[in-house]
Amino acid sequence: MLRSKPRGTSCATPQYVAWLSRITGKDYRLLSEAEWEYAARAGTTTTYSWGDDIGNGNANCYGCGSQWRQTVPVGSFKPNAFGLYDMHGNVFEWVEDAWHGRYEGAPADESEWLEGDYQTSVVRGGSWFSDPLDLRSAYRNRTTVPGSSNFIGFRLARTLDP
Repeated sequence: MLRSKPRGTSCATPQYVAWLSRITGKDYRLLSEAEWEYAARAGTTTTYSWGDDIGNGNANCYGCGSQWRQTVPVGSFKPNAFGLYDMHGNVFEWVEDAWHGRYEGAPADESEWLEGDYQTSVVRGGSWFSDPLDLRSAYRNRTTVPGSSNFIGFRLARTLDP
């Protein structure tokens, strides 16, 4: 189903985000797809934030040299240059954007892309059972059931007052 939803009224936003915003009085939200990629790249143009090779022990995935075959605690691997942990691997991260098969026509201002199939959620970053190629900074995927698995999570952003 294709339709447009107004900015800031996500039918995909987890109940936790709404709850946290309500109890703290702060505006929390899912990252946009563009924000997620910017954060994952951490100023690099390489395949992963640490370089072009997956290496060994840099992330939690199938074929990454990780000792685990499940999700692991945040911070089990080194942070990227922005100080963010686990941008690659561990769990796919659910972002705010509606799914589009191609990224052409996405907003140029890094805001979320709300028009489209938002019954299908965008996930980024790969997970503990993903192959290394699925952990690339540019890799994107989709799901229709983001809240019902042990390999999909979310990362929150907080809008700061100017």
